[in-house]
Amino acid sequence: MLVNLLKISIPTALAFFLGLLITPIVTHFFYKYKMWKKYGRNGHVAAEDFHRIHNDNEELNTPRVGGIIIWASVLLTTLLFYLVSIFLPSESNEKMNFLSRNQTLIPFFTLLIGSLIGLWDDLIQIYGHGRFARDYSSWRKWKVFLVAFISLLIGSWFFYKLDMTSVHIPFGGEIYLGALIVPFFMLVALAVFSGGVIDGLDGLSGGVFASIFAAYAVIAYSYNQIDIAALCGVISGATLAFLWFNIPPARFYMGETGIMGLTITLATVAFLTDSTLVLPVVAMPLVLTSGSVILQTLSKRWRGGKRLFKLAPLHHHFEAIGWPSYKVTMRFWILSVMFAIIGIILAVMSR
Repeated sequence: MLVNLLKISIPTALAFFLGLLITPIVTHFFYKYKMWKKYGRNGHVAAEDFHRIHNDNEELNTPRVGGIIIWASVLLTTLLFYLVSIFLPSESNEKMNFLSRNQTLIPFFTLLIGSLIGLWDDLIQIYGHGRFARDYSSWRKWKVFLVAFISLLIGSWFFYKLDMTSVHIPFGGEIYLGALIVPFFMLVALAVFSGGVIDGLDGLSGGVFASIFAAYAVIAYSYNQIDIAALCGVISGATLAFLWFNIPPARFYMGETGIMGLTITLATVAFLTDSTLVLPVVAMPLVLTSGSVILQTLSKRWRGGKRLFKLAPLHHHFEAIGWPSYKVTMRFWILSVMFAIIGIILAVMSR
């Protein structure tokens, strides 16, 4: 037990401190090359309430690619323990390596691939001048297609390589899906990705994702999936390092290079721990945020343009009714921790 706890806690702490160390270096490049949006894409909310609470000058002068700190810290930490186990072989070093084919190889590469695609999107927003740089709606469709394609590959791997054919129902056994596990994973991945709109206030997304991955570290540990627990811990630690510099006033934003990698990886981890149906509880802030956008869209379409919320996503609604942004952020953090704890209890007790 002590070895397993060390295998989780030491990489988690290392990822956090590595993130703190590399941040000044990468931040220098963020500002040197002016890695922020030069103009807003069309398709964003144009309501008066939005412009009242939205500081365009601040957004257009703050780097968008802060998520690099998260996946770079995870990459460095993972490779360090892996290379030590290879070049300094010993029983203890091999035990500390958490990059394993049966548990963490897929979520690790999912994080990197999703993050690199997200970085591409961020760079288009920063330096692009063509259609995709300005047309938010068109590029959003391409992002959905890319997420669907990546999740198709991952879902196929689950089915054909890992023989995953069923989903665990808390307190209710298993539901057999067979080959339908592939489209089901695609649906879950797209749903989680839609929650990425939570990256809208200083410190908001960092605190929420750190809580979610910390919860899955505990869930994986309780299922004796120690490598997954270690990877989730590392992601949580790296996200906290990002959050250290993202609290108001933010030195940078997470951007798609953080959001895309984290959301697809989260869906992957949920499937690998067979706790998919607990995911909406653990990630309730993402559910509420994404759901508010969906409900707002449906309300406008079916109620003659009437809005259900003053603004969507939900965090902007609370800003519009007068809550300071820092209060919205901290209350979302509280909700995130609370639902993470509830999700852990459900996951552990339902086995």
